Amino acid sequence: MTERSGRIITCDADVAEGMDWLAARCPRMKAAYAETGPLPLRRKPDGFSELLSAIVGQQVSIASAAAIWARMQDAGLITPQACLAASEEDLRAVGLSRQKIRYTYELADSGIDFDALRDLPNAEVIKTLVAVPGIGPWTAEVYAMFSLGRADVFAPGDLALQEAARVLYDLPDRPKEGAFRKMAEDWAPWRSVAARLLWAYYRVAKQREGIR
Repeated sequence: MTERSGRIITCDADVAEGMDWLAARCPRMKAAYAETGPLPLRRKPDGFSELLSAIVGQQVSIASAAAIWARMQDAGLITPQACLAASEEDLRAVGLSRQKIRYTYELADSGIDFDALRDLPNAEVIKTLVAVPGIGPWTAEVYAMFSLGRADVFAPGDLALQEAARVLYDLPDRPKEGAFRKMAEDWAPWRSVAARLLWAYYRVAKQREGIR
């Protein structure tokens, strides 16, 4: 951890610490936690291949994304150098659409210093990533949460988080992205743990009453 990057979540104990902090300040989160039980760590690797995998998974089923990614791994198309050297036909052969081929080239040619991202402030991480075509705020925020382990990042555009908040806080509608971002300020400096709780609570609520 650096002062610029803030608190980094590295283990289950960090998640539990954040959840204890949230539960002490919000009775509804405490009640939700009683239903969800311990929250997952969900740490992932960082770097080019993790972001490329996220692009591959956009707008396709989990099974399809896994199949395409497996073919890319088998073909060695998981580094910037390999992707830039590949022809469009090579990338199409492993299952990428025309749009994702363009996004793959854009990411490979972006020159992002993934090691340096680890020490940048959250806002700079997001700004750097969303500058690449094919990477939107949600992908950047999730990368910051789980690949970089940032403790205080949120993804207010996520529909499951919005729906979980609607149910948990008895809201008339799902909060809009801007309002949800403002609402999440109350959960700083553990917004990433709040997101973990709401994702877990979404599954509980979906099983209990269905999601409209």
